[in-house]
Amino acid sequence: MALKVAIVGRPNVGKSTLFNRLVGKRLALVDDRPGVTRDRRYADGNIGDMDLTLIDTAGYEDVTDDSLESRMREQTEAALEDGDLILFMMDAREGVTSLDRIFADRLRKQHKPVILLANKSESRESGGGIGEAYALGFGEPVAISAEHGE
Repeated sequence: MALKVAIVGRPNVGKSTLFNRLVGKRLALVDDRPGVTRDRRYADGNIGDMDLTLIDTAGYEDVTDDSLESRMREQTEAALEDGDLILFMMDAREGVTSLDRIFADRLRKQHKPVILLANKSESRESGGGIGEAYALGFGEPVAISAEHGE
């Protein structure tokens, strides 16, 4: 049975790009505008020789009303419940935001393994953001570039 991996984070940090990379084809829409991914999407993929069931999620917003953003948050919450492992993605170029901190607090209540990914770390300006990521409390962030496959 494949390990279920939920890819989560705030809008526009590269979740769908990583999902597509690990699945090996373009199943999820990728766009610079936030909110393109609205529901959970499941697909089989792998890292090395490890088979995975990947769960792509909408960007996490800290909203609990009747809005689209709130429904997207609910989809992310459902993915967190369903996943065995959580890949928490942040944008290394932007550094840690207040929404990253709010979401990190939420993830600590999951009692599931969390791996912090510092995406968009291919450029020089990402160094500060990678350093800030330690403050989220998930150990050493894994510096990646989902777009470039690094």
